[in-house]
Amino acid sequence: MLTNERHSYILKKLEKKQAVKIQDLVDETGASESTIRRDLTELESQQKLERVFGGAILTRHNLIEQSVTDKSTQNLSEKIQVAQAAAELIKEGDSVFLDAGTTTFQMIPFLQNKNLVVVTNGLTLVDTLNEYGITTYLTGGLFKSKTSAFVGSQTVLAMKNYRFDVCFLGVNGLHVENGYTTPDPEEAAVKQLASSLSRNTFVLADHSKINKVSFAKIMDLENAMLIIDSMPAEILDDFRKKTSVKLVHE
Repeated sequence: MLTNERHSYILKKLEKKQAVKIQDLVDETGASESTIRRDLTELESQQKLERVFGGAILTRHNLIEQSVTDKSTQNLSEKIQVAQAAAELIKEGDSVFLDAGTTTFQMIPFLQNKNLVVVTNGLTLVDTLNEYGITTYLTGGLFKSKTSAFVGSQTVLAMKNYRFDVCFLGVNGLHVENGYTTPDPEEAAVKQLASSLSRNTFVLADHSKINKVSFAKIMDLENAMLIIDSMPAEILDDFRKKTSVKLVHE
């Protein structure tokens, strides 16, 4: 395989998988390990990928995170549909963790009259939960203004006092191999803990999050049921091999 052909192969595989391993590329192209390393170094110099230990990842600026204000208006109708489908899974008298997020926020109007107790680390959720008469506990902790979320050691300490029937988490990316991800490791840690304290975990997402990978991994796909507005048929089977997927329009 010529150099240009290898480069094209590597980039196409990255577009599909988001990450590649050197050994896999050696096996698949028949090139030596040193040749593949040179290929990755050259492609990195062209800012087409980023070298990581044992391989490379696609350059996606995966540390960038939009503000809660920016995200709140994006794909709004899809978020409302996902939120309504998620709210239907909550039973009378459940204890619920609602993650700080714009899709979990949209669940609130569908929660009234269910005699719930809600715990959240999202400051923007509190006033609306109160307006709908829902008993609410706010975790407190270090306030992250960009996402209006409480994170850090004090948040974790507060959450350990609770046990949940269900928790609902927002994510920035979902990928068959890389699972659920978010840009901030502190927020990822809160989401991980909420899931570990809950009997059932649900991830809420719209189709724009499919095959996106952010910096911090939250969990593997199989650790939470996915609720999403739509998903291309060609990848739906791959996701369903890993976890339960509830499509809003199915």
